[in-house]
Amino acid sequence: MAKKRRPQTKVATTPQAVDGPIPVVGARESCPCGSGRRYKACHGRAAAHAAAELVQRPFEGLPGEADWVALRELVPAATVELSLKGGLPEGVPSVTLATVLPMAWPALRRDNGAVLLGLQNDTASGDLSRDLADTLQRALAAAPGSPVTAGRATTDGPRLQDLLDPEGPFEPNVHTGFEFWVEDAENATGEVAASLDRANAAAIPTVRLSGVDAAYWCETPEKNHLRWVMTHPEEQLLDALARLHAAGTSSLGEDTRLVGSFRAHGLTVPVWDLPSTMRAEDTEKPAAAFAERLATALADTSPLSGDERRARSGLTSRQITLN
Repeated sequence: MAKKRRPQTKVATTPQAVDGPIPVVGARESCPCGSGRRYKACHGRAAAHAAAELVQRPFEGLPGEADWVALRELVPAATVELSLKGGLPEGVPSVTLATVLPMAWPALRRDNGAVLLGLQNDTASGDLSRDLADTLQRALAAAPGSPVTAGRATTDGPRLQDLLDPEGPFEPNVHTGFEFWVEDAENATGEVAASLDRANAAAIPTVRLSGVDAAYWCETPEKNHLRWVMTHPEEQLLDALARLHAAGTSSLGEDTRLVGSFRAHGLTVPVWDLPSTMRAEDTEKPAAAFAERLATALADTSPLSGDERRARSGLTSRQITLN
């Protein structure tokens, strides 16, 4: 049986133009620009297009682009002190990037005014940099002692590249757990302590190598891994890895092997299997030696041999795209 519909009356309204940016409203609501059309058929078209358009390298141009990708996709617990263009606003003693925050909050303003910006969160558009910049701006304006909820950035809003100091350092501090969530973790009790224990138990032990850029050792029950985010152009890097693989020089020592790569935010992340006895400190020298071999292979522009083409095909077939 068909449901009865309530009679509806249309009320004629006169379009009212607005000054400044057009606010975001519901798709079926009248567009705030005053055109008289629904938002989705007017200014909402540009917003929908921007939300669907994916920025392949959202962190390009930022100091430490490869580490941004690693902290977004690979590292459980880490923080980085961020430098803003023009310095910190009054009342904000620090701005810290964190891999993840409690309750998956996008950001948090501590009681002392410090800001924590979460990196591993769902975003509303295809430009992760713009979404994070919007969250950061709202966190800077939030009342101390309050979390920042998810929002939707405007299509013409700033990106991280507009807000962060391009000359500022980007030095990740990898943690064994999530004690950075609270200011006095040692004295945490009750639900706060229980929440920390649960989060810490799920974190994969991870260490950032000191001798090469953006390479992260991690420990798993059966074997360890090295995941190394590289900024070289993908095709050039795959050719170089194939040359080394075909020559038998792509490993990091005995019982290690290059098993494939991830593709994440426009960068390639080669992955090695390591024996469970190989710790992070044991990986430093082999990784540095591999970096030298890779530099030589990257400089080789000659056509790939048959063995090298087969090696490249194998590496490509084992590549996984994370986003």
